[in-house]
Amino acid sequence: MAAALLSTLAATYYKFCKRRKKNDTNEIESWELEQPQKFPYKVLSKATHGFQSELVGKGGFGKVYKGVLPGTSMEVAVKRVSDNGKQGLREFMAEVSSLGRLRHRNLVQLLGWCRRKDELLLVYDYMPNGSLDSYLFNDRKAKELGWPERFKILKGIANGLLYLHEGWEQVVVHRDVKASNVLLDAEMNGRLGDFGLARFYEHGDDPQTTHVVGTIGYIAPEMYRAGKASASGDVYSYGALLLEVASGHKPHKILASERDGEMLLFEWVLKNWQSGHILAAMDARLDGGFVREEAELVLKLGVLCSQAVADRRPTMRKVVQYLDRDASIPKEVSLTTMALQDYLGFDQLELSYPESGIRSYDSNTSECVVPMYEI
Repeated sequence: MAAALLSTLAATYYKFCKRRKKNDTNEIESWELEQPQKFPYKVLSKATHGFQSELVGKGGFGKVYKGVLPGTSMEVAVKRVSDNGKQGLREFMAEVSSLGRLRHRNLVQLLGWCRRKDELLLVYDYMPNGSLDSYLFNDRKAKELGWPERFKILKGIANGLLYLHEGWEQVVVHRDVKASNVLLDAEMNGRLGDFGLARFYEHGDDPQTTHVVGTIGYIAPEMYRAGKASASGDVYSYGALLLEVASGHKPHKILASERDGEMLLFEWVLKNWQSGHILAAMDARLDGGFVREEAELVLKLGVLCSQAVADRRPTMRKVVQYLDRDASIPKEVSLTTMALQDYLGFDQLELSYPESGIRSYDSNTSECVVPMYEI
């Protein structure tokens, strides 16, 4: 469907993209020649009523407006990149280069772009149901987001990430997987968007060192230590998303327990798992309206993906197999004390939970073994 719409748009606006007006002083960059449909600025300005129409999103890289392409009934989302300096152009190029060539039902489709002097614009399929976080953190809308919808969204994003990591000509690391970057189409399918921080590398190569970017609570520990953007870092972020969608709490939220005091979401879910009551971590607004086996799977998989040691995390291929029930989660998992240190902010961690469910602790390897209860 997206391909057909893109073809129609290409035919409709082809004449605008074959030439530039004589008074257009923009230099043509090499990346501009290889990218998807270029829209004239006046078309996008008219589509959004001079960028005064409905504001549907706002983030660190700009504002997103709802628009209707002139002469059609086609609704689009137009992202106006906020930073017009080198950093803004770099993020703009990254998004055009990546989304423009990616095709997957669980990724937001980039339809085209526009660059006019300092104006940088991206045109997407419009997602009528907005972002996932707008449901999770609005009590009224959260009740509309039942467990079947949540589970479907999580499976969809997992498939989208698998495509990015293994299904394309290069490895694409998104680097900003979070609820606000999961957009919902008319059928409440989850689509991953905002590729402004994405990085590419060849299959089999090691990722290059980069700056620490992303959102607190979703950033893998190795990013702070080594500054490498890897597919495993996306897995970590996806683990945070799993816990967030299941529990209804943000990854960095401090949760209080009468017995254990304050803790972050990961530790709170882990504590419930260790005590054999992992479903106590489920979003109370669901009022028990979830499939027990699926809910346990999502919470446990969230913990597995959120391990501090990158090599211990499953790949997205394995994650998809778990969610599709084509593979079973191990009955026990080894978690290093570093996993807890990273969340608690301790330099050293003393394991002193006599009833925590930890079977054994090896001081030489800093490893504890947590039983994996049957799903």
